[in-house]
Amino acid sequence: MNIAVPVAKPDHDVATDRPDIVTRAAALVPTLAASAGAFDASDRFVADNYPLLKEAGLIEAGVPVELGGGDADIRTLAAMLRTLAHGCGSTALAFSMHTHQVAVPAWRWRHQKVQAVEPLLRRIAEKRIIILSSGGSDWIGGSGKAERVEGGYRVTARKVFTSGSPVGDLLMTGAVVHEEGEDRVIHFAAPMAAPEVTVLDTWRTLGMRGTGSNDVMIENLFVADAQVSFKRRAGEWHPVFQIIATVAFPLIYAVYLGVAERARDVAIGIAKRREASEDTLNLAGRMDTALRAARLAHEWMIAAVERNAPSAESVNDVMTGRTLVAEHAIRTVELAMELAGGASFHRENELERLFRDVQGARFHVLRQGPQARYAGAMALGLPATTIY
Repeated sequence: MNIAVPVAKPDHDVATDRPDIVTRAAALVPTLAASAGAFDASDRFVADNYPLLKEAGLIEAGVPVELGGGDADIRTLAAMLRTLAHGCGSTALAFSMHTHQVAVPAWRWRHQKVQAVEPLLRRIAEKRIIILSSGGSDWIGGSGKAERVEGGYRVTARKVFTSGSPVGDLLMTGAVVHEEGEDRVIHFAAPMAAPEVTVLDTWRTLGMRGTGSNDVMIENLFVADAQVSFKRRAGEWHPVFQIIATVAFPLIYAVYLGVAERARDVAIGIAKRREASEDTLNLAGRMDTALRAARLAHEWMIAAVERNAPSAESVNDVMTGRTLVAEHAIRTVELAMELAGGASFHRENELERLFRDVQGARFHVLRQGPQARYAGAMALGLPATTIY
């Protein structure tokens, strides 16, 4: 017999400084949940949910209030994303990429007094534009090719894992240029409406099927010198990337924590409809223990951000937390499926989708190998500059 499980609010309290942001996110959960299965089954991008995010004022949530935004801090933004994941993991994950691309310049404006990011933040607040991130394509090593021309660069690149690509306005990206005898990376914003920028329909995946994380092709795009936000040496950590790693990953991994929490709630709802056995108690206890570990690890990540001191040490703390959240979120969902039993195999009961969605936690940087090597180098007092 298939057991339909209604969407419920999380059975736990999420501490925030601005609960109104999270309350607005929570109000969207039933609507997101109602369509999540259909988006997943058809490999469709969750485009219908972006107007809801805009209407709720979540697009500009991370922009400082002085610049017209919601002034939400990292803890609040993480709680917002974690809550959205209870309704639709794909919506939450795609939106986390916009959210962290807002949170990073907001942090730099607030804590480093970087005025250059102010126009972008004001535009996000006023126009509610969507910012894209191309994930691993633009990590420490860089990707794509930039050639020096008069007044700037010509860029050709293929950027993978560009979540939210069908509705994006700006892609925060980079390309590698060989200058002065070494490879350097220029960073810039590529307008998605430019004729040189094309979204390729490539996103066919195991889970998180609605994120629209397509490849984006950039062909011969001119980037003026004034459009280059900064330049760095390819293949080694730069202070800006220490900020990005510290601020972004507690937001991204809040989504996977939310997916695990939703799986727990669904499994408990199913299990309560049966008489509890010793095995039921054992599975429920192990599941909640794994979830508690994921929550504790995520809190560790948030604490690293709240020190407001991005560095090699904060990267180490955040990436250690990232590995632990991934391991325990995945284990939580595995145990949720076992607790629910055969009902978990039916699509209508949601758990099989949550199981597929949570697998994405394995693949974001730093993956387990580089993360362990980075942590090992830090422990031994050795350089971690080129470990990524």
